[in-house]
Amino acid sequence: MSPRSYYAPKGGLPPQTQLLTDRAVFTEAYAVIPRGCFSDIVTSLLPFWDKARFWVIARPLSGFAETFSQYVAEVQPGGGSDRPETDPRAEAALFVVEGQMTVTIDGTAHDLIPGSFAFIPAGTAWTLRATGDAPARFHWLRKAFEAIDGLGTPEAFVVNEADIAPTAMPDTEGKWATTRFMDHDDLRHDMHVTIVTLDPGAVIPFLETHVMEHGLYVLQGKGAYRLNRDWVEVEAGDFMWLRAFCPQACYAGGPGPFRYLLYKDVNRHPTL
Repeated sequence: MSPRSYYAPKGGLPPQTQLLTDRAVFTEAYAVIPRGCFSDIVTSLLPFWDKARFWVIARPLSGFAETFSQYVAEVQPGGGSDRPETDPRAEAALFVVEGQMTVTIDGTAHDLIPGSFAFIPAGTAWTLRATGDAPARFHWLRKAFEAIDGLGTPEAFVVNEADIAPTAMPDTEGKWATTRFMDHDDLRHDMHVTIVTLDPGAVIPFLETHVMEHGLYVLQGKGAYRLNRDWVEVEAGDFMWLRAFCPQACYAGGPGPFRYLLYKDVNRHPTL
C-alpha cells in the first residue's frame, strides 16, 4: 500500500445479521468512534450545502474537548456550497482523502486532490465545489480563532502533503515523523494540523500527558493506542477524540505504515 493512501468512509448500513458488539467507547478522558459507526443514519445535513452530507465526529463539549469541531464530508459531483461557513469566528482546515474539488478562497480558485490541505482564516469568503466524476471526501476542522493583539491573522494557503518533507522525531531514525501543514514557529496560528507517520513496530515511547486537545483520524494502517488507562486497537477509518491531559502512547502494528491526521490547539494562554 502506498504511504499516501487515505481511508474514507462510504456509509451504508450494517446487515441485520451483524453482532452489536463493537469498539466504540466514550469515557471521561477520550472517545473512540470506529469506522463501522460511519453509517448512513448518523450523517448530518448543513445549511447552504447541496448534494453533501457530513459525519460530525467532534464538537465542543463542556468538560471534555472544547476547542474544535471536525467533520468527514462527502460531496457528490457538482455539489458543494457558496456559503459553507455560517460563523465568522471560525477558521477552517480542509484535508482531501478522495476525489477532486475546487475551493475558491477570496476569489482565487484552487484545485484540490487527495493529499491536498487548505487553511482558511476566520472571516474569509470561500466556496467549494466537487469537480470530479466521483464524490469528493474530505476532513473539515473548525475552530473559533483566538486573535491576539499585535500578532495578526495567518494567511490562507493551499499545499499537498506530497510536497512537504516529513520532520523526523529525534532519535527515531525517521521511523516516527510528522508532516506539518502549519509553520510551527508562526505564533499567529492557534491550531496545528499534521499527519503523524509511524513505521511498523515504531512507538510513541512514553505517555504523553499535555494540555492540548486532540482529534486523531486514522488514515492508514493499524496500531495499538494507549488512552488514559486503556489499550485500544485502532485501524484505518477510526477516530480518537482526546480531552486535555489524557495520557496517550502507541505501537504501530504493521504490516504497512500507521498514519493519522492530528489536530491540536496551540500557542495560546488557557482561558481563565
